[in-house]
Amino acid sequence: MSTATLTISSKNYSSWSLRGWLLTRMSGLPFEERVLPIDDPNTRAELLLLSPSFLVPCLAHDGLEVWDTLAIAEYLDEIRPEAGIIPKERVARAHCRSIAGEMHSGFANLRSALPMNLKAHYPNFKVWAGARGDIDRIAAIWTEALAASKGPYLFGRAPTLADAMYAPVAARFTTYDVKLDPVCEGYRRTAMTWPLMQEWIAAAMAEPEELDELDVEF
Repeated sequence: MSTATLTISSKNYSSWSLRGWLLTRMSGLPFEERVLPIDDPNTRAELLLLSPSFLVPCLAHDGLEVWDTLAIAEYLDEIRPEAGIIPKERVARAHCRSIAGEMHSGFANLRSALPMNLKAHYPNFKVWAGARGDIDRIAAIWTEALAASKGPYLFGRAPTLADAMYAPVAARFTTYDVKLDPVCEGYRRTAMTWPLMQEWIAAAMAEPEELDELDVEF
């Protein structure tokens, strides 16, 4: 198969680019990165939540393009089933897909209240009430998955689609100093110390571009 290209946007601000990049790295598919500038209209629409449909990340491979994160995950699972992006066991597979889908389509209040910004840190950040329900639901999702799998990742000893989908949430919780119960705090640390996350975070810290709208003083 030919080398793939993954088009992404800002590593500091783009949670969806992070998800697509994690999934592609997890698959083992060789790929080149193409990074859109922060002033690209599609990039700004994604980062500022101005559009319900985003064109990044986009995976180009073997004559096709796949641009939705869940579609990228399903495609990679089809061509690289040995990578275990989606669990093999039927019940775990259905559960993984369900909580990944919930992340994909929900939690709008969380996205608005706690925009991803890996370079920032806001100690004792006050989370407005509209986002608290989303945080509580995510904590319940993590707790249920970890109770069934015994961790350290959501579906056991290796990361899956679910971890790729929720890793940016762990990053948001870190940036905004969200207080969690011991089980969820343990998972947050696991997600943030995942070697692929550490690689992405290092690249984000070196990124020169800034988006003023997402660097406001809270």
